[in-house]
Amino acid sequence: METKTIQVRVSAEVAEQFEAASEEERAKMEALISLQLKSFARPTRSLKEIMKSMSDYAQTKGLTPEILESILN
Repeated sequence: METKTIQVRVSAEVAEQFEAASEEERAKMEALISLQLKSFARPTRSLKEIMKSMSDYAQTKGLTPEILESILN
């Protein structure tokens, strides 16, 4: 995997812990940070997709339009 160096601001305490860590520990920390940043960069589902998923789930649990109507009233 190709890597690229970036700069990220962290607290002084975190920076000191990173600098004091062994090469193996640093590699683990970098892998975890990379995974976390990757999850932030992932596109999220649209509202329409979320609503469809919720609707499908409700239907599998037995919610019908009539039951929903009575709940909302």
